[in-house]
Amino acid sequence: MTSAANEHLHQLLASLSDRVRRIVPRRWRAGVAIVPVVRLAGAIGFVTPLKPGLTLAGVARALDKAFNIRGAKAVALAINSPGGSAAQSHLIYQRIRQLGAEKQLPVIAFVEDVAASGGYMMACAADEIVCDPSSIVGSIGVVGAFFGFHEAISKIGIERRVYSSGERKVMLDPFLPEKPEDVERLRVIQTTIHENFIGLVKASRGTRLSGPEKTLFSGEFWTADTALGLGLVDRPGDLRSVLRERYGEDVVTPLIVSSRGWLGRLSPSAEAAGRTWDRPSLAEEVVSAIEARALWARYGL
Repeated sequence: MTSAANEHLHQLLASLSDRVRRIVPRRWRAGVAIVPVVRLAGAIGFVTPLKPGLTLAGVARALDKAFNIRGAKAVALAINSPGGSAAQSHLIYQRIRQLGAEKQLPVIAFVEDVAASGGYMMACAADEIVCDPSSIVGSIGVVGAFFGFHEAISKIGIERRVYSSGERKVMLDPFLPEKPEDVERLRVIQTTIHENFIGLVKASRGTRLSGPEKTLFSGEFWTADTALGLGLVDRPGDLRSVLRERYGEDVVTPLIVSSRGWLGRLSPSAEAAGRTWDRPSLAEEVVSAIEARALWARYGL
C-alpha cells in the first residue's frame, strides 16, 4: 500500500472513530470519569402517598444502583433535608457507609439549602462534605413536640375514654393531663438518641471537628463559614464545579433514581417493603404536611 493510500486510510478510520464517539453516550466512552448522583431531599420519615419523604426503603434502590455502576470514580449525594426520624436517618447513613466500604468508592456529600439534624447525619456518611456558602448545617440534637388538649375537650364537654393493658401504654397522651414521670422518661430516651448522634458525628468527622463540644452538640445550626470553622464540613462549593475540578471537564454525573411504577411513585416505602398501599385520611395528610412544614420553617425555609 502506498503512503498516500495509507494516509487516506488513517484519515478514514479517524473520521469513522469520531462519528462513532459522537453517538456513543459519554458515560460509555473510554477515559471519561463517572460519578453517579443520588438525591436525598425532603423530611425524613414523614411519608404519605401524596407527600413522600425520605426512608431507607424509598432510597435503597437508588443507592444500590449508584454504587454498582461500573467504572464509577465516586458517588455523590445531593442532600437537602431538615431532618426528621432519627431511626430512618441512621438506617440511610448505615447503608451508605456499608456500600462505600463494600465497593471501595469515596462518597462526597453536597449540601444544598440545609443538612440539619437527620439531614446532617446522612451527610456524615460521606468521606467529604461540601456545601454552598448559604447552606444551613448542624442541629445535632433531638426534639419532640406535642400538643395538650385535655383542658380544651373538658370545656366543650368531651370525655376522654382510654382502655389499655400496660401501665405506660398511654404515656404522653395529648388528651390526658401531662405527668412529670412521663416527661422524665421521654427525656431519658431523647438523651440516649442524642448521645448516639454525638458518637456518630465524632466517629465520622474525627479530628476534623474543631469546635467545643458544648457548642457543636447543642442543637444549634450555622451557615457554611461557621460550620467550616467548627469542622462540620470540609469546603464550600457546588456539585458540578467540585466534580469537574476533581475528575475533569468531561466528568459524567448521571442522576440515579429508584425505578418504580405508578403505585411506587406515590408511596416509595410501600412498594419497596412489599406492603399493600392504604390511602391515608385527609386529616393524616394534613398533619404530616404540617409536621414537615414545621421542620423546614425552623431553618427559615
